[in-house]
Amino acid sequence: MGLTSIPLALSLLAAVVPVPEAAPMASEAFAAWLQQANREELELGCVDPAIGMADARRQQIRNRLLELDPAPQPFDVVLANATALLRCGSPDSAAVVLQRTSPGSPQARRQWLLLRWRAAAAGLDHRQAALALRRLVKGDLQALSELELEPGLTGLDQLAEHEAALGRSLIAAELQLMVPAPSPRQLSRAAEWLAPEDPERADELLEAALDQAAADQAWGLAVELLQQQLRLQRAAGRDGDGPRQRLESLTAQLEDHYSQWQLWGGAGEEPLLRSPRLPGGHAAVRDSSDVTLP
Repeated sequence: MGLTSIPLALSLLAAVVPVPEAAPMASEAFAAWLQQANREELELGCVDPAIGMADARRQQIRNRLLELDPAPQPFDVVLANATALLRCGSPDSAAVVLQRTSPGSPQARRQWLLLRWRAAAAGLDHRQAALALRRLVKGDLQALSELELEPGLTGLDQLAEHEAALGRSLIAAELQLMVPAPSPRQLSRAAEWLAPEDPERADELLEAALDQAAADQAWGLAVELLQQQLRLQRAAGRDGDGPRQRLESLTAQLEDHYSQWQLWGGAGEEPLLRSPRLPGGHAAVRDSSDVTLP
């Protein structure tokens, strides 16, 4: 190895040597920090491996956040404390803090209800989460379809999920179908919730979803929808021959060997895992103009 190769070898060695983790803050230092830290520092400390990643310490930080500001607290302070507690993994405590204030203006009311929804959703309190969303739009549920609370999910999607989690599947399906021009994913969710009570309607929704997927040449999604249709038909006591035959045809066209293996009940050797973009992978870049939905 020449001298010119040494810097390169050293840089390669440095690239593979793991960076040592920061040593946890000593107990005495943590106790002092806990009393001196402001809200922003406490919030960051919850996710700092050197400070508050241990469960016991994180709980101490949460307790400190709860007692940080004396009552009565200004509205902005209440919201900031609740947000910090959410980030610190304590949605129940965030909900308690939010009860310390009553929003006045329409803008404050919206902020408060959105944060109340976040806390309830994070804590899996679906009843309170659904109530917060309904109050947010003052009962105008259609307005929730224009509100994107999370990437790709509208407020109406979220409300439907909460209702389904509460066991109100028919209401969840009805809410999901209130979305203007439902997407295949939304139709799929509505079908899942409707299937136990109205399997024929669920089948119709899946057919509509399949038509959209085929129009978009979203063949991976079409395979998922047919698998769902097969499962729901069998759960309803039907043989499922229709979706099974269509699955066989579509997966053969796509050379989707893994889905074929699943369809055959996992008989034989499992296909080797491969990159989704390799031939036959569900994300492979290929001319799909010759693929048709059976």
